[in-house]
Amino acid sequence: MPGRVLAHHLIWTGYGHWLPNDPRGSGSPAAQDIIAALGPLHFGRKTQQPSRVEVKEFYSRADEILKYPRISFSDDHIQTIAQSYAETIRSQGYTCYACAILRDHTHLVIRAHRDSAETMIDILQRSSRLALPKNSDLPIDHPVWCEGGWKVFLGTADEIWTRVRYVERNPIKEGLSAQRWEFVTPYDGWPMNKKR
Repeated sequence: MPGRVLAHHLIWTGYGHWLPNDPRGSGSPAAQDIIAALGPLHFGRKTQQPSRVEVKEFYSRADEILKYPRISFSDDHIQTIAQSYAETIRSQGYTCYACAILRDHTHLVIRAHRDSAETMIDILQRSSRLALPKNSDLPIDHPVWCEGGWKVFLGTADEIWTRVRYVERNPIKEGLSAQRWEFVTPYDGWPMNKKR
């Protein structure tokens, strides 16, 4: 971790995506017994990545044993999630430099705050989990997100610029339209304030 954290790149996945024993590796050190039957755990990303076919086969088997269907967020779901993020970011006083809400996961770059990265993930997940059943056909008891998420500490303006560009390109890479959210504050080089 850098000496001073200026911002966080936060990532988390929709329910049923990137399970603890995902063949690509995982950030979770434990799996429920029923999921453990799908294969061994590997903490962290594997150096040698499996083929798309292997990943697809793994999730086909997972679909048969997961308690709820895996979520693929529709355009309406994405709008509801974005609205919940907007309300949370405003109420918590967060500064969000980039956000991508995709079919099965989400990315945010958020300036360092009094709340820890884990707390921010928890608050944003909770607000969107409560919002979705109210504004969509998603059953109220259906999990929305996998528990927790990943965080990358950003300690320089260059690291923030790099992550902002990465997050902004994500929707296009995933076959969606570019996303522009009203709750995103364009990054201006803070704390150096060098406009680029």
